Amino acid sequence: MSRNSFLKGAAILGMAGVVVKIMGAFYRIPLGNIIKSEGMGYYQTAYPLYVLLLTISTAGFPVAIAKLVSEKRALGDHMGAFRVFRVAFLGLLMAGVLTSIFVFINARDIVDRLGNSDAYYSLMALVPALLFVPIMAAFRGYFQGRQTMTPTALSQIAEQFVRVVSGLGLTYYLIDRGMPIAAGGASFGGSAGAMAGVVVIMGIYIHVRSEIHAELDGGLDHPEEGVAKIVRDLLAIAVPITIGAAIVPVMNTIDTMLVLRRLQMIGFSKLQANDLYGQLTGFAQTLINLPQVFSMALAISLVPAISGANARKDRREIKNITSSGVRITLLIGLPSTLGLFILAEPIIRLLYFRNPAETIVSIGEILAILSFGVVFLTLIQSLTAILQGLGKPTVPVFNLFIGAVFKVILTYTLTGIKSINVKGAAISTVIAYFIAAVLDLASIYKYTELKFNIRETFINPLLASSGMALVAKIIYTGLANIIGGRLSTVVAIIVAAIAYFMLLILTGSLTYDDFELLPRGKQISNKLVKLGLLKR
Repeated sequence: MSRNSFLKGAAILGMAGVVVKIMGAFYRIPLGNIIKSEGMGYYQTAYPLYVLLLTISTAGFPVAIAKLVSEKRALGDHMGAFRVFRVAFLGLLMAGVLTSIFVFINARDIVDRLGNSDAYYSLMALVPALLFVPIMAAFRGYFQGRQTMTPTALSQIAEQFVRVVSGLGLTYYLIDRGMPIAAGGASFGGSAGAMAGVVVIMGIYIHVRSEIHAELDGGLDHPEEGVAKIVRDLLAIAVPITIGAAIVPVMNTIDTMLVLRRLQMIGFSKLQANDLYGQLTGFAQTLINLPQVFSMALAISLVPAISGANARKDRREIKNITSSGVRITLLIGLPSTLGLFILAEPIIRLLYFRNPAETIVSIGEILAILSFGVVFLTLIQSLTAILQGLGKPTVPVFNLFIGAVFKVILTYTLTGIKSINVKGAAISTVIAYFIAAVLDLASIYKYTELKFNIRETFINPLLASSGMALVAKIIYTGLANIIGGRLSTVVAIIVAAIAYFMLLILTGSLTYDDFELLPRGKQISNKLVKLGLLKR
């Protein structure tokens, strides 16, 4: 595969990933206004378990299939590559059937044990997705192994689009039948999306089937591998990836069990506990994930950049890329943190205006706490990419596991204090991300011996972000009584963003070389140089 083809494929998946993430993030805004915090509590009770089961059955397998298929095709063993796909498809189909049947039979017991029996419809609505997503994973892995990324990208976009449209449509249609059923409609969007994704990617497979068969007929003769050997090879690659990917879903599932039950233990009713849980996970938690839309693009670029330098054993380049990567991550994470903290309640009023005033205030308080987790979360994302590029993929997984252990202990302790209640889960999330980020930084130092320039890496981004937050606060406070809170929030965000960019240039926080790590960064930096806003 040529370098240009590889970059094109990575760009296709990267752009599809950004589109999917944006659609998914903004899906929660109208959904939250329709089903409010009560419905979000039911929806979010089912969703973490659904994600966990899907992670276990699919997370590492597309990568494993792609790797084995690619290797065999490189040797001209096209029949062997197809056999890998066929074995993986049957295995994932079996996993999908078993997990969907398990949830279908045990759904009532599961939600009862989670302490939120009205989440039954939300969990049942996701049963079809548990069957269809593994099927889609097999096809995606096969196409990626054939070095064709478009089928995966198209299926991802189709899946998310149908999820958003059907989920919102069903929620709106079912709202008069009660909040638990309406939340079930929102959950069914995930199943409808999975079906759409399968239809798209299978349609593409049928379209190119004659080409695949011709390739199989023209392949070189190789000894046929047994099913047991193929399964062992798939598991050897998939299991470590799955374990790493499962940590956050496991943490969220444990959170679901702990938060709901602890709130009821300290005197909140089942409905009140569900309402508070919905505020935490359905509203506030969603917003702290938005900055990842931007940091994800950086992480995608960091892996090959670090990997290339590491392959050449160029320690100086590794240090330069790492230093620049951490600085740019802070340039994304710090303003997001301070902006969400300063405008926490106004942003909630802007986005979730159909909720009661007391709910908006409560969500604002939770978001203000969670906002401090944004900078650590974005750092984890970039530092994980750097460690993966250095050939240390298990290190960030172990660090995140340590953070997860602290989160479980702190969530149990703090949520059980009535004056703190659900905010205890928010505090524990921030601390968990902080611990994982610090451990990742320590690991980076261990493997690269990099000493950061404190001023350039930390102080300048903090100064620019603080200035931006001050501008946002002044603009909002000055305009709120004149043009109203919601419009003044929009104006404050726009003016603060402009002010932040200018402060980055003035403080020297953003350099010409930094743009090299971003997609199309060179074109952007050259235009800024022409405008006199950046020095080469």
